[in-house]
Amino acid sequence: MIHLISKKIVALATACILLSSCSQLQSKQENNNKMNSTAPSITAPAAADSSSSDTDQTNTDETADNSSNVIEEPQIEAVPPVAQYHINKAYNVVPNDESISKKVVLLTFDDGPKEQDMINGLLDTLDKHQAKAIFFVNGYRVKANPDLLKQIHDRGQIVGNHSWDHIDLKKENSDNARKQVEDVQEIVEDTIGERPRFFRPPFGSGNENLHKIAEDNGLIYMTWSNGSLDWDSKSKNKPDVVIQNVMDQLHNGSNILMHELPWTVEALDELLTKIEEKGYSFVDPRTISQAP
Repeated sequence: MIHLISKKIVALATACILLSSCSQLQSKQENNNKMNSTAPSITAPAAADSSSSDTDQTNTDETADNSSNVIEEPQIEAVPPVAQYHINKAYNVVPNDESISKKVVLLTFDDGPKEQDMINGLLDTLDKHQAKAIFFVNGYRVKANPDLLKQIHDRGQIVGNHSWDHIDLKKENSDNARKQVEDVQEIVEDTIGERPRFFRPPFGSGNENLHKIAEDNGLIYMTWSNGSLDWDSKSKNKPDVVIQNVMDQLHNGSNILMHELPWTVEALDELLTKIEEKGYSFVDPRTISQAP
């Protein structure tokens, strides 16, 4: 009996020891779990980079969206006038085909640019009549008055080549004649950004060599077919005489030679009015091409 009781006591004690061990193991596991759950979390650098990248991408997308909403104004390029006329062997302005009006005149002024007041007077009158003209300039005057050349160009008028020194080029050797022409091409381009397209020899004096020099430089060669004689002593200080000289010679395609002179400036408004009253219009030199 005693032996049986002893066995039960040993079994009970063993069971208690096992229960105690399990409880300690469970408690230790719970403590470990608590430590893991309360440990500070460490954010990986990659996560931060990813967040920054997302933000940058968002900003980039917004910028792209904003830029796509900007309306750019179309760039309008100036269209050069269509070639309609050419200069014939008699130095008249003639149409390139029969559909174009013959009743036109070409206005030209030689030997400038000289003085501000005279340039202003000519330009103002041309603007009043919505007329274009060729200003045949000398190189030495351009060198002295580059601002006047810029003014002529900036106000929409056309610059022509009248040699450097206004000498008789027919009397010069080939090299000197070429230099007289090409030096003007250079200084005009340096001053206004473009080279002349028209050439008129001083005194209307030329030869085959001068024609070849003009051709080599892409210049349209001309003298005139209607002289105002404003340079003549009989016309000095007489605007009415200048006007009458032009009107007496007026014809289809008149290539009118005038100069930067005070009495020509004074005569110009009335002269252009009379020309218009006869039914003529003023040809835009930019529509003049080489002979077809």
